[in-house]
Amino acid sequence: MFFHASPVSGIQVLEPNISNHGISRVYLSKKRENVLVYLSNAIEKYCKETGFAHEGPWQKWASYGFYEGKLRLDEYYPNAIWDTYKDVSGYIYAADTVPGGEEQEDIPDAIVTGEPVPVLDCEYVPDAYEAILKAAESGLIIIRRYEEMTEQMLTWIQRTVKRQYEGAEDIPTYRHFLRGKFPEILGFGDGNV
Repeated sequence: MFFHASPVSGIQVLEPNISNHGISRVYLSKKRENVLVYLSNAIEKYCKETGFAHEGPWQKWASYGFYEGKLRLDEYYPNAIWDTYKDVSGYIYAADTVPGGEEQEDIPDAIVTGEPVPVLDCEYVPDAYEAILKAAESGLIIIRRYEEMTEQMLTWIQRTVKRQYEGAEDIPTYRHFLRGKFPEILGFGDGNV
C-alpha cells in the first residue's frame, strides 16, 4: 500500500501538483505514519490564524528527518507539534499501485510520480496531533521535543531560520511565519509584528 495525506475530502484520483521542488508530482509513502506530518502545513495554518492574506501555492514547512529508518519529527520552537497539528483534521488516502512511481532518493519509503494515482481507500483523521502521538507511542515515529534539543541543534536552528528568512524575500507568507514563530532569532522581540 501507498499513502498520501490531504486536508481535502472526497478525492478519487490523486493528481500531480506543484510542490516546493517546483515539479508537478504526487508524493506518497509506503508507511502510513510517515504521511501524518502532511496533514497540516504550519505556514498555512499560522497565516490563516493571524489573518495574513495570501494568493497562490503555499510554501511547505517540514521540521522532520529520518533516524534509523523512522520519521523523526523535531520541534524547532516550544510546543511546535501541538501548535501545528492540534485540532487539525484531514484524510489519509491509500493506493495499491502508483503508475510511473519511482523511489524518492532523499526521503526513505517515499514514492513520487508525475501521473494520476487512483485512490483505493480513505481514512478520516479527526486530530492530527493525537494521531502523531499515537504513532510515537507505538514506536512508529520519533518525536524530539524542543526541550530535548542539544545546543548544537539549537544553534543550527538559529542559523537556518536566519538564512531561510533572508532567502524568502519573495515569499511573504513564509517570512510572516518565521517572524511570528522565531521573533527572538530574527530580532523582532516579543513576536508582535
